Amino acid sequence: MDRELTRRLHRDYITVYRISELISNGIFLALIIAYFTCALIWEWTLVPGWIALSVFIISLVLFTWIIPQMKYTRFQYELFEDELEIQSGLVFLSNVLVPMVRVQHVELESGPLMRKYDLASVSIVTAATTHRISGLKLGEAQQLKRQIGVLAKVDDQDE
Repeated sequence: MDRELTRRLHRDYITVYRISELISNGIFLALIIAYFTCALIWEWTLVPGWIALSVFIISLVLFTWIIPQMKYTRFQYELFEDELEIQSGLVFLSNVLVPMVRVQHVELESGPLMRKYDLASVSIVTAATTHRISGLKLGEAQQLKRQIGVLAKVDDQDE
């Protein structure tokens, strides 16, 4: 096997992941504040609000600061001539080999937040599942999509 590409995610992916989690946690905090407001107006018990606030603090620290760095550190992929190897995981590490003969098509995706940082995701679709490599610079993602398409002998219908 000839190694063609050994890569990690781009560092900007940590920022995108953190911003995404801050938005989600902001919505959660708004719901908690709404509960506390209703509880004070209608004299409900405050216990569910305090529990939710505790969960919010744990979630904020865990998903905004710890997990993005761990995902960045633990995710890597290698592209070979006849297979793609993807290593990922937080607590339990996973190492997946995707044979090029099993690849049905390759997709390039980029949401608004990822586009702001010039990032994209490459999805490798097989009959069994979809493997996603998120957090690549757009140019690198386009190149990876083309390389996998060529190696898997998949027609690129977008171009």
